Amino acid sequence: MTKTVITYGTFDMFHIGHLNLLRRLAEMGDRLVVGISTDEFNTLKGKRTLIPFEHRAEIVRSLRYVDQVIPETDWEQKLQDIQRYSVDTFAIGDDWKGHFDFLSPHCEVIYLPRTDGVSTTQLKRSLNPFYSVSREELMNAFDVLDTLRKDFG
Repeated sequence: MTKTVITYGTFDMFHIGHLNLLRRLAEMGDRLVVGISTDEFNTLKGKRTLIPFEHRAEIVRSLRYVDQVIPETDWEQKLQDIQRYSVDTFAIGDDWKGHFDFLSPHCEVIYLPRTDGVSTTQLKRSLNPFYSVSREELMNAFDVLDTLRKDFG
């Protein structure tokens, strides 16, 4: 019988903490489903992302630990996803401890410790002077750099 694990996250500015979490989750079962918060859902949560949803989803999808990526569009979908994907274990970082205990009648709920010394919040704080730039300006700058690299590279 296949054991399915599910988790959710924004996965903006993908870092070693994200990788550690996904590796541990993959080791807990046979199949790992990852819900990635859409840009629209992050806006509703008051979060601003640097990396667009499609890029974040592709990064996570490309990892050998991940079997399926789904969009996370609202808070209420978790129970539906647990039923839809026959989930045995819901797991997420321990910064959410207690928030998802209501799912325990439907599957095992596990809160995993975070990787010490790294978080997206810390990365964003260190980039504060740059973070005030809009995503569109940042993407345009990358396009210019790519063009320059091609022309002079």
